[in-house]
Amino acid sequence: MSRQPSLFRRLMLGFSCVIILVALAGLLHVLWEAKATQRTRTASENKAHAHEALQHLVLLAGSPERVVAAAQSLEALRATMFRELDYHSRVRMRVYQHDKLLYNSQPSLPDKLPEPGSAEARHANAWVRTVASDAATGLVVDRSHEVDDEWMLSISGVSFLLSSTVFSLPLLLLPAWLIVGIGLRPLRSFAETIEQRSVFDLTALPDSKYKELSPLVEAINSLMARLSQRIEREHEFLTDAAHELKTPLAAIQINAHLLLSRSADNAERRAEAAAGLRGGVARATHMVHQLLALERAHTEPGAQPAPLTELGGFVRARLAAAAPLAVQRGIEIEFVADAECMMPVHTESMASLLDNLISNAIKYSPENGRITVRLAPSANGPQLTITDQGPGIDPQLHSKVFERFYRIPGQDQLGSGLGLAIAERGAQRNNGVITLGSGEDGRGLTATVNFTQA
Repeated sequence: MSRQPSLFRRLMLGFSCVIILVALAGLLHVLWEAKATQRTRTASENKAHAHEALQHLVLLAGSPERVVAAAQSLEALRATMFRELDYHSRVRMRVYQHDKLLYNSQPSLPDKLPEPGSAEARHANAWVRTVASDAATGLVVDRSHEVDDEWMLSISGVSFLLSSTVFSLPLLLLPAWLIVGIGLRPLRSFAETIEQRSVFDLTALPDSKYKELSPLVEAINSLMARLSQRIEREHEFLTDAAHELKTPLAAIQINAHLLLSRSADNAERRAEAAAGLRGGVARATHMVHQLLALERAHTEPGAQPAPLTELGGFVRARLAAAAPLAVQRGIEIEFVADAECMMPVHTESMASLLDNLISNAIKYSPENGRITVRLAPSANGPQLTITDQGPGIDPQLHSKVFERFYRIPGQDQLGSGLGLAIAERGAQRNNGVITLGSGEDGRGLTATVNFTQA
C-alpha cells in the first residue's frame, strides 16, 4: 500500500532542498574564493621568502660555499616549520651568481613549472615564481612555490568546509518544522469545520481571513451552490413527475375498477373501460420512457471522447425509424443533405434529440402533410433544420416550451411536455443549440439545431 502524499512532508522537503542548495552554493563560493585566496597568499609568502633569503645570502656573497650552505639551512628550516603545520606544498629555490647556478633545492623538477592559468596547470598544481636579485653582488634568488589548493577537494577539505552546514542543518530544520506545522493549522481547522456540518447543510462557508484559503472557500461555496440548485431541480422534477403520473394512473385505476365491477357485464361499457385502461397504460409507459430519456440526456459527458460520425447517415437512420408513424398519418418526409458532415456524436443523446424533434413534427403536422429535414455545413459546424406544417408555436412561448412538463394552453394532442426538454439536453450534450422559428411562408414550425465543433 503506497503512502499517502503529505503537504507537511512536501513543505519540509522543500525547506530542506532550499537549505541544501544554499549550502552547496555557499560551498562552491568558498571553494572558488579559497582557491583565489590560496594563490594570492602563496604568491605573497613566496615573494617575502625570496627577498628574505636574498638579504641573508648577500652578506655571504664573497664565499659561494657559504652561500650554498646558508641556502640549504634556510630551506631545511622552512621544511621543518611547514611540516609541523601539516603543510605539504613543495618549494624550489635556485641561487645564481653572475648567471652561474650555485644551488637548486629540487633538481628533479623540470626547468619550467606550470604557471597559474596555464594548460599544464589543469592536470597538476600551479607554481608561483619570484625572482629577487642584487646587482652589486650578482646574486639572484629564483624561488618557486607550489600552490596547494587541491586539498579543498579532498575528503578532509570537503568535510572541513561542510562541517558547519551539517551541524547547523538540524537547527535550521527545527524552526522550519514548527513554522510549517503552525502554518498548516488553519487548514486543519477549516477541515474540522466542514466535517462538523450535517449532510443537509449546504449553506456557504464563512470567508477565511487567510488569503491563501480564500480561493478554496470560494470553490467549495460555488460547489455547494451548484449542488443546492441541482437538488432543488431534482425535487421539482420529482414533484412534477409525480403530478404528471397521477392522471394516467388514476385513469388506469378507474377503468380497472369498471372492468371488475358489475357494470362490466355491459359489452359497450367493458369495451370503453378496456380502451381507457389501454390508453392510461400507454400514457404512463410513454411518460416513464420520457423521464428515463430526460435523465439519460441530462447525464454529464464521460471522460471518453465521442466517436466521429457522419451526421447525415445518422439522421437517415432516425428518419427510417420514424417512417412507420409518418406513413400511418400519410405524412411525406423529405431529407436534404448538402454535403457530408463529420462530427463527434454521443449516440444515445443525439438519438433522443432527433427522435423527439421528428416525432413532434409528425404528431403536430396535419394528415397528408409534409416535413422537410435539411442538414448543411456552416462556418461553425453542421446545421440541422426540421420544418413541419403544423399549427406552430407562438414566438412568446419559444423559450417556455423547453421547460419540463410545460404544455401549450389549448393543446389537444396528448403528450408529456418533456419532448423539447429532452431534445434541448441532447443538443447540449452534442455541443448544439436549438432555436425555434416559423415554417415556410409563416406556416408551421422550424426547429434549428446549430452544432459547434470543438
